[in-house]
Amino acid sequence: MSLGIPELERQHRELQLPAAGLAETWRLGSLIVATALERGLPVAVDIRHGEQLAFHAALPGTSADNDDWIRRKAAVVRRFGEASYLVGERHRAKGRTFDLDPARYAAHGGSFPLLVRGTGMVGTVTVSGLPQLEDHLLVTECLARYLAEQEGRDAVAAPRAAPGPAGA
Repeated sequence: MSLGIPELERQHRELQLPAAGLAETWRLGSLIVATALERGLPVAVDIRHGEQLAFHAALPGTSADNDDWIRRKAAVVRRFGEASYLVGERHRAKGRTFDLDPARYAAHGGSFPLLVRGTGMVGTVTVSGLPQLEDHLLVTECLARYLAEQEGRDAVAAPRAAPGPAGA
């Protein structure tokens, strides 16, 4: 399974929160962690407001390597203002490799801009521990669920990340 660029762009347009202060990021991070625990997923979760660490959790099965992946994926989001998976897919679609310093940047799925309607990007939400598409899907599924809860409606059905081997 893969997501096409139009679907990734749709997610970017639609997964924008009404507000994203520290209390909201705690609730979003807690939702991601609860979902991962329920599914037995070995992930690390990181949410930042600008450069401020607002939420971080490392679940069983993760290591410091996941923190390094988080740092490099989030650097892509901060630089391009779009999901790390979308940036990588755009490069792959053009037959190009992502050529920024791999010690600083990773255009792999799992980091998404923390977007606020009418404001734009205020931070990043990142997951690491699964294959890149599954990392991306876990973030976007939880963002959609969180957004639906905030707006008092049912979440739009989104593909679910299945348990898999540990990864980026």
